[in-house]
Amino acid sequence: MKLIQWLDKMEYKLLQGTLDLEVGDVIYDSRKAKDETVFVCMMGSRIDSHDFIDDVVQKGVKAIVIEKDLENLPDGITVIRVDNSRKALALLSAARFGYPAEKMTTIGVTGTKGKTTTTHMIKAILETAGKKVGMIGTNGAVIGGETYPTRNTTPESYELQEYFSKMVEAGCEYMIMEVSSQGLKMHRVDGIFFDYGLFTNISPDHIGPDEHADFEEYLYYKSQLLNRCRIGIVNRDDAHYEEIIRSASCICHTFSLDQDASFMAKDIRYVAETDFVGLDFKVTGEYEIELKVNIPGRFNVYNALAAVSVCSFLDLPKDKICHALEHLSVNGRMEIVYASQRCTVIVDYAHNAVSMESLLNTLRDYNPKRLVCVFGCGGNRSKDRRYSMGEIGGRLADLCIITADNSRFEKVEDIIADIRGSIEKTGGNFIEIPDRREAIEYSITHAEPGDMIAVIGKGHEDYQEINGVRYPFLDRAVIEEVVSKL
Repeated sequence: MKLIQWLDKMEYKLLQGTLDLEVGDVIYDSRKAKDETVFVCMMGSRIDSHDFIDDVVQKGVKAIVIEKDLENLPDGITVIRVDNSRKALALLSAARFGYPAEKMTTIGVTGTKGKTTTTHMIKAILETAGKKVGMIGTNGAVIGGETYPTRNTTPESYELQEYFSKMVEAGCEYMIMEVSSQGLKMHRVDGIFFDYGLFTNISPDHIGPDEHADFEEYLYYKSQLLNRCRIGIVNRDDAHYEEIIRSASCICHTFSLDQDASFMAKDIRYVAETDFVGLDFKVTGEYEIELKVNIPGRFNVYNALAAVSVCSFLDLPKDKICHALEHLSVNGRMEIVYASQRCTVIVDYAHNAVSMESLLNTLRDYNPKRLVCVFGCGGNRSKDRRYSMGEIGGRLADLCIITADNSRFEKVEDIIADIRGSIEKTGGNFIEIPDRREAIEYSITHAEPGDMIAVIGKGHEDYQEINGVRYPFLDRAVIEEVVSKL
C-alpha cells in the first residue's frame, strides 16, 4: 500500500519527503528495520528511539514518524511529525492490518478486579451459543484453539491489531478484551471504538513511579473506556460510580446487587454440594433470567451479572447463557479443582491484601468446617504485602500454611519469616512448609471432612520464579496429582 493510505485517520505534518511510498509494515523496534517499513520513534522512561534514526535509515527504512523537533534530519527519507507517537503507532497499526476490529463485535472490559473472570464468562456464553470468539487479557490472547502468551494485560497497539487480524482470519465474530488503565494511558487501544464497554469496579491499585501518579489519574484513565464505546455498562454499586460516568460519552446502563439499576441480581443463594459449589440468583430489570454459576462468591455474582448484562444485547438463547455459567471454569480464578465430602480445593490468583480478604470472606459464606489457606508472597516486592496478607490470613483462616510463591532473588525463608511475624500478632494458627508442592499435598492429605482449602497467589501461572529462572509449576496440576493418589 501507499503510505498516504495509512495516514487517513491521523493528524500529522509532513516535514520532508513524499507520502507516495510503498509500505509493508509498521515498526517501533529498531532491530526490525528493513525496506518498506515505517519506523515510529517513541520516547520511553528509559529509551528514546529517536536516537536510533540513523541506524534504521542504514537498514533501508524510508519513512519515520517523530514526536519531537530534531535537527539534521537524514536526507532522502520521509519524515512525519505528530504530537504523540504512541497514538500514531496505534492508528498506523490499525490501518496496516486493515482495521480488523471493525469487522467484529467488540467488547472491552475494565476495572480493578473481575476483568479476567468476566471476559471468560462472556466468552463461555458466546461459544455455548455457537459463536466464534477471540479474547485478549491477563491469560494471553486466545484465538480459536491457539493461546498466545502476552507480556501485558493489554498488549502494545501493533500486537493488538495483529491479534485482531488473526481473529478475523480465523472467522471470529466477537472480540473480547481486558482494557487496562495502562493500555488506555499508553494509547494502546487508540483507534478502537468498542461496541460495548464494561466497567466492573475500581479501588486503589497500580499507583507508583512507572504506573499512575495517584488514584485520581488511575480512575481518569479507567473511565476513558466509556468515551471509546457505543454502549457502556457500569457497576452502580461502586463507591466511585458518579466519578466513573461523569464524562462518559456513551449510552450508559447499570448493574447492581443493592439498588435500582438496569440489571439487578436478586435472591442470591450460596450453594455448597459435593457436585456443585457456587451460587444461584435471578436477574431482573431490563433482562430476566435465573442463573446457576459454577464459581463461588458474592463478587462473582457481580461478574456474572456484568457478563449477562452485556450478553443481553446480543440476542442469545437464554438456555445457552444458563448452561455456560453453570458449567464455567476460569483458569486460576476461584477455580474449583476438587470437590468431595472430604474437602473442596480452590485455586485463586489472589496475591494482595484486598483480593485475599475478599476471597476468604467469600468462602466463609459456605460455612466450611475449617477454612485452610495455602499461600506465600512474591520476592523483591513491597514487604507491606507480606505483612498485610499474613494479618488477613491469621484473622480469617482457621489454618494458614505458609509456603513459597515466586521468591525471585530473595530467600523463601526470609519471606516466610515476614509473613510469620504478622500472623503471630493475630494469634492465628499456622504451619510453615517452604516447598509449595509439599504444602499443597499436606493441605489435602490432612483435610478434615467439610474443609475448604484455598491455594492462592499464583492462579493461572504455570511457573515458579527462583533466582531469575522460571521452573514449571501449576497449582491445579499439583492438586490433581495429589488427589489421584488418595
